[in-house]
Amino acid sequence: MIVAYPDPRLTRKAEPRPLDDSLRAIGNRLLEATRAANAYGLAAVHIGAVAPVVVISADEDPAKRDYLVLYNPEIVSTDGPSIPGPEGSVSMPGVEVEIARPYAAEIAWDDETGTRQQRRFEGLPARIAQHEIDQVNGIFFLERLSRLKREMVVKKWRKRAEG
Repeated sequence: MIVAYPDPRLTRKAEPRPLDDSLRAIGNRLLEATRAANAYGLAAVHIGAVAPVVVISADEDPAKRDYLVLYNPEIVSTDGPSIPGPEGSVSMPGVEVEIARPYAAEIAWDDETGTRQQRRFEGLPARIAQHEIDQVNGIFFLERLSRLKREMVVKKWRKRAEG
């Protein structure tokens, strides 16, 4: 089951922790949920676990879902121009807004063996990684909008949700 906005867990930061079987189990459930939703990526909180785990699609081609499970992910650095692009969330279906993010991001994470990895992502994969790592840090994507724009989006979403 997907956690729906405005669930308070969406604003909770997941603290890094050593990789163990319980964290791997969350990673496996998250990977299944990401595939089921055919999402670009998901953070553990989307399936109800406030844990430092994300799944991202690492392929530049949106039609290809080359999923990576990242444990204890962090943005090491970003570079390039901030480019606006569409973003949404499974926790707020039907909402897509333009958010500006740096073109490239250097991401570090633990893999399924607990080995620290680091890789540069560019374009769409960089956007996905930044979006999901924000979520691990308790930053819902709407927080990247101005207060006025955010309030307009939430009001419109609530009206549509009420039907």
